[in-house]
Amino acid sequence: MSHDRLWAPWRLGYIQGKDPPAAHEREVEWLPGADPQCFLCVGAAGGDDRANLVVARGKHTLVVLNRYPYNNGHLLVAPLAHLPTLAELTPDLQLELMETLARYTELLRERMSAEGFNIGLNLGRVAGAGVPGHLHWHIVPRWSGDTNFMPVIADLRVIPQSLDALWELLADSAENTAHQNRTSN
Repeated sequence: MSHDRLWAPWRLGYIQGKDPPAAHEREVEWLPGADPQCFLCVGAAGGDDRANLVVARGKHTLVVLNRYPYNNGHLLVAPLAHLPTLAELTPDLQLELMETLARYTELLRERMSAEGFNIGLNLGRVAGAGVPGHLHWHIVPRWSGDTNFMPVIADLRVIPQSLDALWELLADSAENTAHQNRTSN
């Protein structure tokens, strides 16, 4: 019996429970209320955007590649501040979050030919939030026929693009610059 191999080296850290170096191991400028163990707070604090998978930041928001994506192009949109509940979002932050979600669905549609999206927020650990203390929305691009037998028989998802290639596709684009300029005014 012949077996094909699926190369997904970015998953090994997740499987072994070894995430990238903890934030407190690097020099960063923490925002008020930040959690040094929270990867979203690490991204919000600045430093190496590529290493932290930060695609863009606005006045109040952050766009990050999901290190363990459900599908190719999976993004996280979060407040810069470490906020655990919807009640803590200011009207300005709510508006910027919605504008960012809208902009990145369009950017993924344009750059990756996404045909649809699953967009969601998990509130609390029992609801599936992997980072329950820092609100974040998932944008998962979808394509006709993107489901296959792999998740069913192998408990495996096939992600055809590296995170580095996706970062190159989405970061530092003219659209991101325009988005950042609009949200920082």
